[in-house]
Amino acid sequence: MNLSELAKTEVKDLIGIGQGLVSRASQSGSQLGSDANTEAATWIARTGQLLQRLYGVESFHRRMFDKVVEKNDFTNMHSAYYSHLNQVIGLLRSVEHELENELIFDFRRLLQADIFADFLEMAKYLLDEHYKDAAAVLIGGVLEDSLRELADANGIVTTNPKGKPLTIEPLNAELTKAGAYDKLIQKQVTSWANLRNDAAHGHYDKYDQSRVQMMLLFVQKFTSDYLR
Repeated sequence: MNLSELAKTEVKDLIGIGQGLVSRASQSGSQLGSDANTEAATWIARTGQLLQRLYGVESFHRRMFDKVVEKNDFTNMHSAYYSHLNQVIGLLRSVEHELENELIFDFRRLLQADIFADFLEMAKYLLDEHYKDAAAVLIGGVLEDSLRELADANGIVTTNPKGKPLTIEPLNAELTKAGAYDKLIQKQVTSWANLRNDAAHGHYDKYDQSRVQMMLLFVQKFTSDYLR
C-alpha cells in the first residue's frame, strides 16, 4: 500500500470516528462521558498529525484545523453543542476529496520536480564552465533525493533501522522490488551512483566531462518520467 492509499484509509477512519461522535452527541441531553472525551482527544491528535504530514504546519488546512481546536471545547459534546465536531469532519471531507482526485501528491511531486530542475540547470552551468566534478556531485544529489521522493510516493521506508536515511543503492533496490521501475533503470541508477561516489571521494580520473553530461541527461529524464 503506497502513501496515498495509507492516507485515504486514515482519512476514512477519522471521518467514521467523527461521525460516531456526532451521532452520540446529537442524541445526548447531557455531556458525553470520559470515554468519549478520550476518543475525541485521540481523534483530534490523529487529525492534526495527518494534516501536518500531508500539507505542512503552515498550510491552510492545518491553520483552519488549529482555529477550530483553539475556539472550541472538545471535552464538551452534547445535543446542544456538537457543531465543532462537524467542522473537523468538513475539513476531513475536503482532504478526502483531494486524495480521491490525486490533487495532493501530484502537486507536491510537481513542486519537488521544479526544485530539482533548478539544481540540474545549475549543474549544466557548472558543466558548461568545465567544473565536471562539482557538477557530478550536484547531479548525484538530485538523483538521490529523487529516489527518496519516489520511495515516499510508493510507501517505501527511506531510513534504516537506526533512523539514518537510506543512500542511493538501498533505495534503488527497494524501488525496483516495488515495481517503481525495471531492472534496466536500476542498473543505470547504479552506474551513475558510482560516478557520483567517485566525484565525492576525489577519484576525478575515473570519469570525464562527457560521462557527467550523460549523467545529467539521465537524471533530467528520470525526474521528468517519475516525478511528474
